[in-house]
Amino acid sequence: MNNRREFLKTAGLASAAIGLGLPQMAFSPKNAAPAFKISLAEWSLQRPLFAKQMDHLDFAKLAKQHQIDAVEYVNQFFMDKAKDMNYLKEMKTRADGEGVTSVLIMCDREGMLGAATSEERKQTVENHKKWVEAAKFLGCHSIRVNAYTAIPYTTDERLAKDALNIASSGLRQLCEFADDFDINVIIENHGGFSSDAKWLAEMIKQTAHNRAGTLPDFGNFRIHTEGERIYSYDSYRGVDELMPRAKGVSMKPTVWDDNGKEHPLDYERMMKIVVSHGFNGYVGIEHGDKDREWESIDEIRVNLDIVRRTLENARKS
Repeated sequence: MNNRREFLKTAGLASAAIGLGLPQMAFSPKNAAPAFKISLAEWSLQRPLFAKQMDHLDFAKLAKQHQIDAVEYVNQFFMDKAKDMNYLKEMKTRADGEGVTSVLIMCDREGMLGAATSEERKQTVENHKKWVEAAKFLGCHSIRVNAYTAIPYTTDERLAKDALNIASSGLRQLCEFADDFDINVIIENHGGFSSDAKWLAEMIKQTAHNRAGTLPDFGNFRIHTEGERIYSYDSYRGVDELMPRAKGVSMKPTVWDDNGKEHPLDYERMMKIVVSHGFNGYVGIEHGDKDREWESIDEIRVNLDIVRRTLENARKS
């Protein structure tokens, strides 16, 4: 009962903090390791970034202004700068100057790990190497890549296994390169086979490399659409299955069930699953409502703060 009253009290304070625009509200108990940490994924700000209303180089500063001290970059917003040391130095200088941790780089548009030919798969691995090097320079712990395959999603077990074999082979090659840089290579459930948590967990297992991991995304368990039918995977079960190899978590305020239906996230239920696996790393907010990106980011951060406080209180009791 006391924990419940404390939760409600904290929730009220959090709502007041947003409503009054208070600059700082700390919800974690003092002198205690946090149940998890909070970071901000750059994709949350995709609209102002693509529209050139926001500069990628300002990302760390703006995150800090919104009380988030860790960031997750998206390569699309500095696609031609992976080998530009002057640009990378500027990124690092700005983040370090704000006291902001660079967590990872989300990598897209660099080919498919499960491409149709061995030459294409080799090229995909080569394309990602520069991002491993950039991540090392910036101080990140991982790059996030996709497990896309030339074999389209199907429930045919033989074809699904073929896709798994091909993708895991490419991931293994990339992990072997990344190991020399102390960088992890993590896969997000990101549509197709990868949004089937059992498939992705098995792919990571088969890769058999300690640098291979997952980035469970609460809202990305929509597998495939066929006509009017949506194939999806229960988000709570999926996160539970992916957490044993998770090196990060991607937080969205919606989840899926097994029947193609989307629902609002139950924050406390999901975060209990996350921390039950011994995870205390970064939970990256990856959501920004159109035309109110920062407001929605602030709301999610406060909700995560409240749940973190609740979990920490439960841990102490």
